[in-house]
This record gives sequence, structure tokens and C-alpha cells, in this order.
Amino acid sequence: MATADHMTVIEMGKGGGPEVLKPGVRPLPTPKPDEILVKVAFVGVNGPDIMQRKGLYPPPPGASDLLGLEISGTVVSAGANVKRWRDGDRVCALTNGGGYAEYCVVDADHCLPIPHNLDFQAAASLPETFFTVWSNLFMDGGLKSGETLLVHGGAGGIGTTAIQLGKAFGVKVFATDSPSERCAFCRELGADRTIDYVAEDFVEVVRAESGGANMILDIVGGPYIERNIKASAPGGRIVQLAFALGAKVDVNFMPIMLKRLIYTGSTLRSRPAAFKAEIARQLEAKVWPLFESGRVRPVVNQVFPLAAAADAHRLMENAGHKGKIMLAA
Repeated sequence: MATADHMTVIEMGKGGGPEVLKPGVRPLPTPKPDEILVKVAFVGVNGPDIMQRKGLYPPPPGASDLLGLEISGTVVSAGANVKRWRDGDRVCALTNGGGYAEYCVVDADHCLPIPHNLDFQAAASLPETFFTVWSNLFMDGGLKSGETLLVHGGAGGIGTTAIQLGKAFGVKVFATDSPSERCAFCRELGADRTIDYVAEDFVEVVRAESGGANMILDIVGGPYIERNIKASAPGGRIVQLAFALGAKVDVNFMPIMLKRLIYTGSTLRSRPAAFKAEIARQLEAKVWPLFESGRVRPVVNQVFPLAAAADAHRLMENAGHKGKIMLAA
């Protein structure tokens, strides 16, 4: 429980399994001139949180050591240089860390207003996946109407975002997942063709039905890396965002050259602050209206109390959830 100068946080010590996540108490952070202090309502749980807890994804210099890369809440104070935000404003924000807490400081330019028809819970599920998908597929990847997108892990947080944004901007979307109910969920979100990876070969399906994918969004890695190359159309782009099945494989690069493919990837947390601010500007202009019109919607799977962060991590590691996992601060 927060006091005048202290707050409850979730600490992880030296890291390890979910059991290392335990409540602690720290002083309230003070916003710098270009930051705001937010009283956190909800926090999104994401793959990078799991990686950081395991010691595989350290925070960048100057960032909080606490987990939590996206929040929603109410502005309680603003730094001297902040012009847009005022005390009491409802915001959601991408953070460099520190979200697993009752209060969090964030770069003012990485905040967005909460769409009028969404509550705090729904809004906290947006920043990490929408910043990630928009920047990788549309800003860097140049995905455009009429192209074909293959999304692996379609029912997860990244997948549900990619499917909806693809369809909203005129893209034909293939999505892989399993079992059948997760594939059905992808179809509900707009996927044109779902592929149960247990029953079908996504390479054969995509090549037979579209001649190959113009863009592939992958969080699986491992054996999917070479199969993605086979599933790509000439001139295709492959975006790697995670490696659930491993990052080290033997790959024949000849098809990359012959097909003129682009194989890339990124981690959002280490990108420059100005780039993240540009993502925020584009999202507010091009994507936020889609929430208010109902063409795109948040997908929240389950909400845990902040103190039960360990249970939220266990659920995420079981990989059976559909959409986002949240913490209520």
C-alpha cells in the first residue's frame, strides 16, 4: 500500500523462476523534466518480462530494474518540460521498466491518451504489442494493403495485435496456432486462413494458397527459421521477435539470396527514445481511431493482482493463454 513517499513494488532479487517475484517497498520515483509520474491502474505482462526475470534480458542503462513495460493509469505529476499532460489525465504508456509497481515514471512522449471507449484494464494491454507490431510491420517492414502476412502464434499478445492490424489495413492474414480453439479465436479476430501447426504444414499451405507470404512475423524461431524462408514469397520480409524454440540453428542462406529476402528482427526496449515517440505519434493518428470505431479491440485473457505476479508469469510460460495477461495495481 502506497504512503506519502513509498509504494509497493514487485521485486525479483537476482532472478530465477516465477517464485522469485515478491512484493517489496520502495520510495516513490520522481519524474525528470521530460517525464510524468503515473499512479498505475494496470500493468501488462509480456515475454520480455519473463526473459528479464530469467536473467536473459537486462534493462538498458538508466532504466528501472523492476519489470513492467506497459501501464495504464492517472497522471499525478509532470516534469518541468512536459506540456501535454496534466494531473488527472488518463494515459497508457510504454515504459523502459518499472511497471510492476503502484507508481511509475515514464517518458511523456511515450504516453498515449486512453481511447474514449476503453477502460484502464483494456488500455494497459495496448502499448507493448501495438508499439512492437506497428514499428516492425508497418514502419520498418513497409507492410501494405494487398500483401500477405503470416503470423506465428496468432492467439498470443503479439499475434492478436498483428492479425487485427493486418486486416484493418487491407492485408491477407494467415495465422498459425494450436489446438483448434486457438485457431478459431484467430479467425474471430479476422485471420483469413488459420493453420493448426500440428495438423498442417504452414509452408505448404501458404505457398499453395498465396504463392508465399510477403511478410512473416515469427516468435518461435528454431526449426521455423528455415521453414519461414521456404514459406516466403520472392522479395518477402521476415521479422523475428522472439525464439521460443531457440535462436541457434543451421540455415542454408542460398534461398535468401535467390528470393531476395529480408530477414530482420528487433528489440523495442533498446530503440532510441525519439523513435518510440514517433511510434506513439503514428499510433495515435492511425490506429487509435480504430479502437473508437470498433475495428480493432484489446484482447485480455486474465487479470491477476499485482501481488500475484508469479502466477501471471506461470500462466504466460504455459503458453496456453489467448491475448494479454494483466496485473491490477
